[in-house]
Formats: sequence, C-alpha cells, structure tokens
Amino acid sequence: MESKNPVFARSNEWKRNGYATFDAPSSAQRQPADASARTLEDWYQKPSATPAQSRRMTLDDVVLRTASLFAVLLVGAAAGYFGVRGGTLSFLPIIGAALVAMVLGIWAQVSRTVRPGVMFAYAALEGLFVGGISAVYASLYDGIIGQAVLGTLAAFAGMLVAYKTGVVRNSPRFTKILLIAGAGYLVFGLVNLGLWAFTGASVYSGGGPLAILVSAFGVVLASLFLVLDFDYIEQGVRNGLPVKESWRAGFGLMVTLVWLYLEVLRLIAILRGSSD
Repeated sequence: MESKNPVFARSNEWKRNGYATFDAPSSAQRQPADASARTLEDWYQKPSATPAQSRRMTLDDVVLRTASLFAVLLVGAAAGYFGVRGGTLSFLPIIGAALVAMVLGIWAQVSRTVRPGVMFAYAALEGLFVGGISAVYASLYDGIIGQAVLGTLAAFAGMLVAYKTGVVRNSPRFTKILLIAGAGYLVFGLVNLGLWAFTGASVYSGGGPLAILVSAFGVVLASLFLVLDFDYIEQGVRNGLPVKESWRAGFGLMVTLVWLYLEVLRLIAILRGSSD
C-alpha cells in the first residue's frame, strides 16, 4: 500500500528489518531450488519477531497514539497561552518554536524510521505556538478560541461522515489535485508572510472579500486533507501494518487538525473583524 499523505510518504512499513516472518519472500529474497545449505542456515539464524514487532496496527492503537500526542500539544498550548496573556512570553519565542517545530515535523515526515520522540517534541513546540497565537486572537475577540475549536470539530466530524458514507473518497487523481493545491497554498503563505515581515502588508490585512475567500479556501483545503489521513488509517488497519505505524498515523492526523484549527481561527477573526 502506497501512502497518499505527505506525512506518511517515507513510511517503511513493508520492510521486514531482518526479522523472520511467515510472509512469502520477496523477489529479492527468492532463491533457486538448489539453494546451498549455508543460505538456508542463514535464513534460520534470523531472529524471530517479538510480539511487539509482529502485532498489527488497530484503530485503538491509532486513537491511543493520537490522544497521547494531543495531550502533549495541549500542555504546550497552555504554556504558550498563559505565557502570552501573562506577559511572561513574547511573540518572538513563539515564532521560534513554530520554526523549530516545522523542522521536526519535516524530520518525522522524511525519516524512514518511526520516531515517536521527534513527534512528541513537535507536539510540544507546535502547542506552544498554537497557544501563543490563540492568546493573541483571544485578546482581540472574546470567545474566539471556543468558536474555533467547535468549528474544527464540526469540520472533522463532517469530513469523517462524508468519508465513511463514500461522498468523498481518496483516489490517485484526488490526491494529485490536493497535493498540488496544498503546495501552492504553502508557497502563497510563505510569500504573504515575507510581505508582512518586510512591508507590514498582508492579504488578510483589513479583512475584505479577498481575505475571506483565501481564508475559506485554507479551511476547505485542510478539511480535505483529513480524507488522506482517514484513508491511510483505514488501509493500514485493513492491510495489517506493524503497530509502530500507528504513531505515524496519529502524527499525521494531529498535524492536519492543528492546521485546520489555525485556518478556522483566522477565518473567524476575519469575519468578526469585518462585521465590527
């Protein structure tokens, strides 16, 4: 099974890492009928897979890993929120935490080895950024955090229902379009951030129809990326991926939900600012 989510793209779930299993050997492992006794002996000398290595991923495993990552993220978010609101934490360290989290996220993404430690570090630093930026919005708009959380949960539930009922399904064409749109949106975000840093101007400044349209596009795009997460989890459980891959599944889901929350938060702020 080939992963469609970029977070899962470097997964090596099908590699056996030298452990003996009951699976049929690959083409590279197949030997002639007259294989030497030495070759056969080498096969039998391989260590047997431990219970942890042979156990397969289940939905409960994914839920548990996702919950543990979110627990760390919430601790970091609380630290960032109260630090900014209390004046003990400036916005510069918050931006620094976001940049380091981005590097860790890329590391977790491109690594062929599942790295829970890196994922937890990402969750803590990304939580610090999410909490800090939420505190800034909360200082401008009362109740906006609760609205953003409810909006995120509603989008998650809606996409889950749409996926399970077959209204939205993953396919190679769907994935290609979504990845192209995601890459374009990322480039747009970086350019917009650069303009804001050097000129103080931004597409979102002052609200208006363009800001609402772009922000709404971000919410829709992040919501559609949930389909890739759902598909990976479903296919992983169905095809019996190793249990360690539940970390990768939980991490991907957390990354998408954090992105969705930030997009919803910004959209609500723009809408409330335009109505004032």
